[in-house]
Amino acid sequence: MTTADGTRSRHAVVVGAGLAGTTAALQFADAGLDVTLVEGRPRLGGLAFSFRRGDLDIDNGQHVYLRCCTAYRWFLDRVDGAALAPLQDRLDVPVLDVGTPGGPRLGRIRRNGLPVPLHLAAGLAAYPHLSLAERASVGRAALALKRLDPADPALDGIDFGTWLGRHGQSARTIEALWDLVGVATLNATAPNASLGLAAMVFKTGLLSEPGAADIGWAHVPLGELHDTLARKALDSAGVRTQLRTRVHSVTRAEHGGWHVEVDGERLDADAVVLAVPQREAHALLPEGALDDPDRLLDIGTAPILNIHVVYDRKVLRRPFFAALGSPVQWVFDRTAASGLQEGQYLALSQSAAEDEIDTPVSALRTRYLPELERLLPATRGAEVRDFFVTRERTATFAPTPGVGRLRPGARTRAPGLYLAGAWTATGWPATMESAVRSGFSAAGAALAELGARHAHPLEEAA
Repeated sequence: MTTADGTRSRHAVVVGAGLAGTTAALQFADAGLDVTLVEGRPRLGGLAFSFRRGDLDIDNGQHVYLRCCTAYRWFLDRVDGAALAPLQDRLDVPVLDVGTPGGPRLGRIRRNGLPVPLHLAAGLAAYPHLSLAERASVGRAALALKRLDPADPALDGIDFGTWLGRHGQSARTIEALWDLVGVATLNATAPNASLGLAAMVFKTGLLSEPGAADIGWAHVPLGELHDTLARKALDSAGVRTQLRTRVHSVTRAEHGGWHVEVDGERLDADAVVLAVPQREAHALLPEGALDDPDRLLDIGTAPILNIHVVYDRKVLRRPFFAALGSPVQWVFDRTAASGLQEGQYLALSQSAAEDEIDTPVSALRTRYLPELERLLPATRGAEVRDFFVTRERTATFAPTPGVGRLRPGARTRAPGLYLAGAWTATGWPATMESAVRSGFSAAGAALAELGARHAHPLEEAA
């Protein structure tokens, strides 16, 4: 294709239409390239999507973001969806402990408007799930954590649990605070998480700016943000989107550029971004694209289990809470977002779910309904109108010690071929933020190599 002045327009092909691929495609289009976005599924959004169950819109899993997630916030703005996924005014996490005598005891992890680290001091001082000595030990460990550099390669090989133990954190402190936050953000318990990634999460979220950890979540089905609005933005930008389309091979063209073989068609491209999971990327990489492509196969995965319960009445009066002394981790009210007209729909998000990911629904029902009765007394007289489970067996990459050396950057050894996905070397764990950042990196590297004018969105906003 040629432009009006007779020069050949440049074409980018992005494989995979999750947040990483959609971001890369928008960045290419905004820079003036012709873009084709190819996705094997019948929808956009990757592993953050919605589906219909009867009359309800169901998210495959509960996803949240933080105020410090500037890339994902850019994505929401870019697809005109920020108002549909608002942030808390201030961090406030209700924490119910059923392991204490006398029934559930409520505590809160919250901040005030003071500067770091004073913004959390008052909340920690009043947190009832830790003793006075344990709260003091948390303060000392937080100061030690603040001194760490998450980018230090030495931290990648140390597990977070060992570091916490060396800094005086009891098993109760880890359960009631560090893992309460860490399991939800890292998808791993402290002994199974890289200190580098844990330090990044806690430093950025809790120790950088007072509002960094304020929580946001979609008040509509995720599909409305990541599929419907994203597709509208792609269409407006001129991106050609091909769904239900399988990519068979990516090969170097004889005179430069790339051939991407898809179902019944060959796409020619000046730049190709593989924005698919690491095993799919490995299968598509041409020979010599990475020094050691098998490293991608060494990046493990971690599951997330989501339990969905529909009651005939309202049983929870807050939008969400976290639990202690129970297998239940986090519970969210998804009633309004799902379109439920009567009763209440709760979604339980269970991260690091290796032990339960294949448990039959009947066994999960037997285990979790009584736990909800312990946490929420109002459920005891309520009728369960529906109980179902969604399972993401490879929800995230496993943030195990040593994973940092396995995560590749956006550039490959093959000019014009790039990698994107939350599993690439973004510095973040496997979050929506990491996915969008990887899309920035891949598109930015490609545009720089093509000599196209391009400003990084986050630097531009600054």
